[in-house]
Amino acid sequence: MSHPHPELSTPPPLGEGALRVVALGGLGEIGRNMTVFEYGGRLLIVDCGVLFPEEEQPGVDLILPDFDHIRDRLDDVEAIVLTHGHEDHIGGVPFLLRERPDIPLVGSKLTLALITAKLGEHRIKPETVLVEEGERQDFGPFDLEFFSVNHSIPDALAVGIRTPGGSVLHTGDFKMDQLPLDGRLTDLAGFARFGDEGVDLLLSDSTNAEQPGFIVNERDLNEDIEKVFRTADKRIVVACFASHVHRVQQVIDAASQHGRKIAFVGRSMVRNMNIARDLGYLSIPGDTIIDVKQLDKMRPDEAVLVCTGSQGEPMSALSRMANRDHQIRIEEGDTILLASSLIPGNENSVNRVINGLTRWGANIVHKGNALVHVSGHASAGELLYVLNMVRPRNFMPVHGEWRHMRAHAALAKQTGVPDDRIVIAEDGVVVDLYKNRAKIVGAVQAGYVYVDGSSVGDVTDAALKDRRILGEEGFISVVVAVDSNTGKILGEPEVHTRGAGLKPDAFDDVIDKLQDALDKAAADGVNDPHQLRQIVRRNAGRWVNENYRRRPMIIPVLVEV
Repeated sequence: MSHPHPELSTPPPLGEGALRVVALGGLGEIGRNMTVFEYGGRLLIVDCGVLFPEEEQPGVDLILPDFDHIRDRLDDVEAIVLTHGHEDHIGGVPFLLRERPDIPLVGSKLTLALITAKLGEHRIKPETVLVEEGERQDFGPFDLEFFSVNHSIPDALAVGIRTPGGSVLHTGDFKMDQLPLDGRLTDLAGFARFGDEGVDLLLSDSTNAEQPGFIVNERDLNEDIEKVFRTADKRIVVACFASHVHRVQQVIDAASQHGRKIAFVGRSMVRNMNIARDLGYLSIPGDTIIDVKQLDKMRPDEAVLVCTGSQGEPMSALSRMANRDHQIRIEEGDTILLASSLIPGNENSVNRVINGLTRWGANIVHKGNALVHVSGHASAGELLYVLNMVRPRNFMPVHGEWRHMRAHAALAKQTGVPDDRIVIAEDGVVVDLYKNRAKIVGAVQAGYVYVDGSSVGDVTDAALKDRRILGEEGFISVVVAVDSNTGKILGEPEVHTRGAGLKPDAFDDVIDKLQDALDKAAADGVNDPHQLRQIVRRNAGRWVNENYRRRPMIIPVLVEV
């Protein structure tokens, strides 16, 4: 197997007849999916998503792929192919189109509707190219064929990429539900036919590669969802992704069967469900949907709320309900239905929300105690099917954490893909496909780009480290007046603290130490402001660490008089 290596150098120029593949996100992580294909000096991008921040990234709203690798070559981009409408695949598009608004967006009807609505909020009107499964279309040197795949959002596509340098199949996110709610099966026959032509490189979804067997059919959830509606005697609050049209349809069907009205809560949920209804992906009986303002006029056993927040997002509707920071107040006997899987890394946030809701007397129904959700990603048995049907000459697992990609690589090896043709890469690693063989040839920059409010890329890892220190240890500021000519201290240093857990009467000792250190520096002729600040920082930090075993941020302020 080819493994990433931190000493990989800048890749050489792309050779004639070679196809280059660079993932700028989505490898070793679940989110930020973006893959760049290059042939003959032209580029094709598949997906451009976001990653959602974790607790060690305080204040960050979104994490984008790093566009530096292609920033100087945006005019070479033929198109952005969007496999489906989830945020981890389309959320970064507005930020890329800010730099070149006329890049064509290629996708299915629902996917393009969702991204167009999102771009409208950014005041960008995109150029779109509508495609359907079974279609084949050229974009520069890239001959693209689209295949239907089953996923947790309608209209998902896999894409076959034919170039003179080789053929690639990118599955996107998929599973193999044999009884899908919309009747739209993963096109295994198409995969097999493409495999018969000879697939040089398969890029395949790795999220559930560790899970044996096959994913449960979506239809099998109907019984447990219906049971929730049959047994709940007060309000039902359903939390799911704002894009999970199939799950919302099941909730609508159950609500209609039991005479309940539904209110959508949250801007993204309202927007997406309106789009899905307008395009015919959501079937809603005429009087089932009500405005959230009408809930106060209804009995609790007549109401259903569908909202976001299944991953414990701090500003989501469900989190705010748990914190009593929402117009909707959770009451004793309400039922909360969490219709989602946990994204790795969100466990603590979700548990915190569950505990908060339980505190107010709610009954929580989730994947752990009822069959109310199935994953949208293929398990190991399904991944083996695809590997055996496509029979790729080379294999590269994508869309997953390291453990998922390694598990998927092991599956590929079992199906007969040779070790030296299995490429386990990471973001930024450059893979060249030449004469039917994939090989790592270098690496490019592919770090995190943080979105913080209206700021994009201004927040650095160093700034996040400072935020973590401030949040965990607090800070101590030391204000010192010094003679601007001699560097001699004038008066006594002032010490202020916030969040460091120190009492004001504890400062006397450190003030004496600071005065002694500054007086010694003045005697030695040290009057450079930077050196004086370092003396203050070093002595105050040492004192706090020795006496309190803490490391707050030390902020020295020198006032030159």
